[in-house]
Amino acid sequence: MIQVAVAGALGRMGQAVIEAVQAEDDLQVVAGIDIQATGAASVSSGWLLCNRLDEALERTQPRVLVDFTVAEAAAANALEAVNRGVSPVVGTTGMNAEQLQALRDASRQRQVGAFVAPNFALGAVLMMHFARIAARYFDSAEVIELHHDRKIDAPSGTAVKTAQDMLAARGQPFRSNSPTKEPLPGARGGELGGVRIHSVRLPGLDSHQEVIFGGQGQTLTLRHDTLGASAFMPGILIAIRQVLSRNELVVGLDELLGLT
Repeated sequence: MIQVAVAGALGRMGQAVIEAVQAEDDLQVVAGIDIQATGAASVSSGWLLCNRLDEALERTQPRVLVDFTVAEAAAANALEAVNRGVSPVVGTTGMNAEQLQALRDASRQRQVGAFVAPNFALGAVLMMHFARIAARYFDSAEVIELHHDRKIDAPSGTAVKTAQDMLAARGQPFRSNSPTKEPLPGARGGELGGVRIHSVRLPGLDSHQEVIFGGQGQTLTLRHDTLGASAFMPGILIAIRQVLSRNELVVGLDELLGLT
């Protein structure tokens, strides 16, 4: 039985993770951590609800911490977990290179597996994999990512990681149109290595992304649509089960799915 703690337990994703973990025969939720919690209290379902990570880890001794909070909190939570011998599985986007490097160093030093993914939806991971393949054959590409209006970062971590992976696969910048006239500044979106990234934020959306490649006389469009939090659960369960067999930081589901 793998004991799991969930940070951000009272949020939409935290609640979905708890439900998914509790439904598995080999996994068990032992603690939930959320700053909205009023203290530490035993929950009727058998796990502990706390507003402090250190107290939750000390009292319940989980083997894995799943974190869907915000970038700053997730980075600190992951480091504390690793230093206590607990493997973090982080789905929060927005962690910067310095935060990832600090987690990588701690994980190697303590020989504790850690996992960070910009997206846990298997379809999104496959879309990014196909985009890396296509990047070798097209000279121009743009990314359009669409999310609900409560998302705090733009562009999304998935969009940025997609563009970075495409550039790595291509080995050089993409060709990008730069208009000579731009009556509305920013209309062409953000730019990363010649890949234009456009962010849409609207109520009614969940999580969606298109990668459009352009070539002579043709275009290729890859699109993934997430219709609810349940889309992320299979990937999260894979990460929970596999992170314990690692002794360093793994970024992205690709390696766990054999796509690298």
